[in-house]
Formats: sequence, C-alpha cells, structure tokens
Amino acid sequence: MTGASTYNIFGKRVFVAGHRGMVGSAVVRRLASENCTILTADRRELDLTKEELTLRWLEANHPEIVVHAAAKVGGIAANNNFPVDFLCDNLAIELNVIRASHAVGVRRLLFLGSSCIYPKHAKQPISEDELLTGPLEPTNEWYAIAKIAGLKMCQAHRRQHGDDFISAMPTNLYGPGDNYHPDHSHVPAALIRRFHEAKLANVPTVTVWGTGTPRREFLNVDDFADACVFLLKQYSSDMPINVGSGDELSIADFATTVADVVGYKGKLVFDTSKPDGTPRKLLDSSRIRGLGWRPNIALRPGLAAAYADFLKGHGRHLEVNASS
Repeated sequence: MTGASTYNIFGKRVFVAGHRGMVGSAVVRRLASENCTILTADRRELDLTKEELTLRWLEANHPEIVVHAAAKVGGIAANNNFPVDFLCDNLAIELNVIRASHAVGVRRLLFLGSSCIYPKHAKQPISEDELLTGPLEPTNEWYAIAKIAGLKMCQAHRRQHGDDFISAMPTNLYGPGDNYHPDHSHVPAALIRRFHEAKLANVPTVTVWGTGTPRREFLNVDDFADACVFLLKQYSSDMPINVGSGDELSIADFATTVADVVGYKGKLVFDTSKPDGTPRKLLDSSRIRGLGWRPNIALRPGLAAAYADFLKGHGRHLEVNASS
C-alpha cells in the first residue's frame, strides 16, 4: 500500500503544536504560503503537558488539522542526564494532543517522530519496516521510546476510531531556529556554536565527540517542513513514513564542512572517550520519493543559511555572543 491520498488544506484551520521550536517554526513558515489559517499557542497560554488545558484550548479553537511538532528535545548529553524528563514529558504531550484531537474531531493529524525510533543496528538504509526489530541506541532510548509511543497512538486511533492520523520520521535536521545550548543541542547546532566561539577566540583546536567515523544523513528543516505540508495533502496510512535527504557522510566530514562554512581554520580533534551513538543511520525515503516529494536544499548552502541565522541571534538557548 503506497498511502497515496488527496486532502485539500485550502481554508482549513491548522494548529502547529510546538511552533517555537526549529521544526514547528519551519512548518509555520511553509504554511504561510498556503491559503489556510495557522493557529499557535506558546507555553504561557498552553502547557501541553496538562491534559485539561490542552483539551480546553482545542475545544475553543477547533482546528481541523494538527501538526504535532511539540517535544522536549536535546542531544546525547541531555538524553543521558534527564531520562525521566525526556520520557515522561514527551509521553504526556503526545497523549494529551492526540487524545484531545480525537475528542474535538480533528480531521487530520501529522505526528512528527524521529529516526532514533529505529534499532541501533537496523539494516541500512533503514526502512519503516525496521521499527521494533531490535534494541535502540542506549544514549537516546528515552526519547525514542516516547516517539514510538506517539506513532503507535496514531496507529491505534486509526484502527479503533478511523481517525486520519499519520506519522512522519525525519532524519537528522538542521537549520534556522535550532537549539544552540552548550549542553543540550544536536550535532549541527553544537558544531556551529563550537566553531564560531573557537574562531572568535583564535583557539587552535576544537574537540568533537567520538571517533568521527559514524555516518549520518542531514536534512534542512525547511525541506522537512515542505515534506510535512506535502504529506498533509498526499499521504494517509497507518505506516509511519521516512523523510530524509538520501545523502550521508561521516561525522568527521560533516564537522569539516561546518568548520569551513563558519570560517574556522584550526584543527579538529576527536575525543574517542565519548560515545559515537549509532554507527550508521541512513533512512530509506523511497516511499515519500515514490509519492513525488524531493528535497531542494543542498547541505553547504543550507549550513551557510543556518550559520547566518545563528549570527542574527535567532536560535534558542543562545547563550553566546554571536557577533561575526
């Protein structure tokens, strides 16, 4: 089953949960070119970990479409240090948004997962069928388990209630609005910040976690937002669908590219005492490609745009002087 479908979002009320995050803000930017009403709410107005508040807000604003981009996210260190927060907060958010969406009659919901849902040693490239076929990567299993629960909630609602709820699994994302916290960021944002600070301070070396040998795939967040809108219009299935760039490179090569984009001229040193994470992670995105979607933003210009956004201070948790 391809999952091909046609759904018109023209004139619809679309709630983007998590609109202040990197993914949510990109989805809002992409939806701005569609003829629809975009609904958002920040944490002061709506705490999605609170069941009754979530239900009341959805009842009052009656969206017809929900894009579930809200999540507690972070890198390896954050996942290791705060397993309760990553598991429980994400489970609460997913349960509240998905159940309330059903209760108020949301016609279409897109849940956004993560490629970390797949086993550490999944067959490469990773197809959607690899889900739950082996142990997870231990460094982010708390977040992964919560994301698996979210996509299973969507599947359960389809099976029991016939709700048109779908799930998309992005590969590693980067781009405008990323989280540049020194301890809680993902690889692209962490490297941008680290190389920028080293450049300003004329530091001769920059340390990168791990051996540099793991291979990763990276996708610009605005490409992913475009895929989200595409899926809202074109996809309906209980099977989660992968969204990736199709290109992979080693962490060492990726770090070298980031350093070059930032303009850092020093040496890269790899700290082999730190964990590598999954040795290889390339998504099989043939299903969304078969529906007609393709990414448009190449890695180097995408990273240059992300760095320019960083310099403007648009990132979250930006506790650094981002002057050029």
